[in-house]
Amino acid sequence: MNSIDQQNVAPQTSFDLSETVSIWLREFEDSLSKCDPAAVAALFEEDGNWRDVLAFTWHLTPVVGAGAIAETMVGRQQAVEARGFGISPDRTPPRLVTRLGRECVEAIICFETKVGRGEGALRLTADANGDYRAWVLSTCLEELEGFEEQIGDKRPSGAAYSRNFGGDNWEDARRKAALYEDHDPTVLVVGGAQAGLAISARLNQLGVDTLMVEKWPRIGDSWRKRYHSLALHNSIHVNHLPYMPFPPTWPNYIPKDMLGLWFEFYAQVMEINHWTSTEFTKGEWDAEAKCWVATLKMEDGSTRVMRPRHIVFANGVSSYPLKPEIPGLDTFKGDVIHSEGFDSGAPYAGKKAIVIGTGSSANDIALDLHSFGCDTTLVQRGSSTVVSIEPSAKLNYALYDEGPSIEDCDILASAITPPLLIQGYQAAVKRMLELDKDMIDGLKGIGFKFDVGEDGTGHQMKYRRKGGGYNLDAGSSELMIKGEIGLLQNDRIERYCEEGALLKDGTIVPADVVVTATGYYPQGELVRRSLGEDMASRIGQVWGQDEDGELSNMFKRTPQDGIWFIAGSLTQARIYSKYMALQIKAIEEGLVDVNPYE
Repeated sequence: MNSIDQQNVAPQTSFDLSETVSIWLREFEDSLSKCDPAAVAALFEEDGNWRDVLAFTWHLTPVVGAGAIAETMVGRQQAVEARGFGISPDRTPPRLVTRLGRECVEAIICFETKVGRGEGALRLTADANGDYRAWVLSTCLEELEGFEEQIGDKRPSGAAYSRNFGGDNWEDARRKAALYEDHDPTVLVVGGAQAGLAISARLNQLGVDTLMVEKWPRIGDSWRKRYHSLALHNSIHVNHLPYMPFPPTWPNYIPKDMLGLWFEFYAQVMEINHWTSTEFTKGEWDAEAKCWVATLKMEDGSTRVMRPRHIVFANGVSSYPLKPEIPGLDTFKGDVIHSEGFDSGAPYAGKKAIVIGTGSSANDIALDLHSFGCDTTLVQRGSSTVVSIEPSAKLNYALYDEGPSIEDCDILASAITPPLLIQGYQAAVKRMLELDKDMIDGLKGIGFKFDVGEDGTGHQMKYRRKGGGYNLDAGSSELMIKGEIGLLQNDRIERYCEEGALLKDGTIVPADVVVTATGYYPQGELVRRSLGEDMASRIGQVWGQDEDGELSNMFKRTPQDGIWFIAGSLTQARIYSKYMALQIKAIEEGLVDVNPYE
């Protein structure tokens, strides 16, 4: 996920890494407690990086530069009361690593604040005199004092329903809790895939009453109903949901139906209150009552109005299918299917297909059609990034192969500021180009338009910036190079006609089916349709990068009270659901003392 974490761990040296880290932390705490910005700044490299995740700013806040770091930290210290900095005792011990070509001492640290317990990552580099300064520091609020997650030693006793002879058992209690007959939830989560499940599970463990609604008939259908051959494109070990890892018997790349099954199971065993066949259609903010008036369309066509204080949009980076006007396609006599509605190539065995698009979905669909003996042609509308799933795409998750636990890796992965993220992806792309050279040369040789992003950051930044424009290659590239799957540039097409694609030279590429793998509207489209233009304008861009390089309006408070967004990969859902849940709980308990929008 963060390419800064690709480099191998260096061999341990003779000096005491723990003592080096402890000395720096003592000096840092002393300077911070004195609110001495000059002393704090002196402990950081001039171009040092600090990413605060709630602990100081109640926001996702990247800061670059020693002076700016010191000013922000010291400015908040009296309110935050950060103290007790040390090496996290139950985490991976400090180690010597190389990140972005720089040798550094890396440690996971712990600390306390006025409201709770925090952890973070620290990377120290030595100057010519052997003095250590911070190159990277993160401070993440991990737990609210008095409102800890109900896990481990703090797990519920179950006394309310265990051996409750004559009264409600667990099943009775769960059924009644999910009905919401006499009250409304504090949080309404819209969407029942990985993001909705993760945030709902986190909120449950913090004691926040949460209802998740899913428009499909079953939890997991958002994956089940996608094309027949779909499997995850990244490895299982980075994709676990909170609290409950996948079984060790499961395959490295999880098929969609296994994932859908797991999501349905997860919702049950994590005691997530959820309604299926339920669509969120409208929301209006009641400024006086400080809550939302949310309209839900039920399976039977009736509506239910609820008044939650928070609405979490967990409907994915992409929302509604994007179906652009394609000249002449309305005259085509065969089948026209958007990629969202494509299931299998089996009905087109021995026939001909055109797939419009060259992203991952388009290429996977082309592979599926080809596997059934369908003569398939991909239409490229614009330049694309292509990366092999193995070994290249795995580079971005190399940190998770280094040995630390997934919890430790999540802390390390959360430490990176946007400038370092860009550098890391650029370094990864250089290596990817080496590993995928033969494939890329072959694609260019057949006229494929290939790029590595506007600043050499490849598919990862394309995903962060616009949610697409790349293919994690599962084998279609080799077939294109061999000519077994056709490639047609869109600028050669005059228009579509009854038989297929009419080219500018007068020839026709015949087809029995056209699959439009043309993408989806961004997540904000659901906001516009359900909350209205004025509210969508107030909230602003959803996903993409904001002015400080973080994902816009994701995982954090937005300009509108009570509106939240969570989306992305299973890894992002696992990591940032914790921090979103903490924010919502802290707001509910009156612990938040600063508003980043005021």
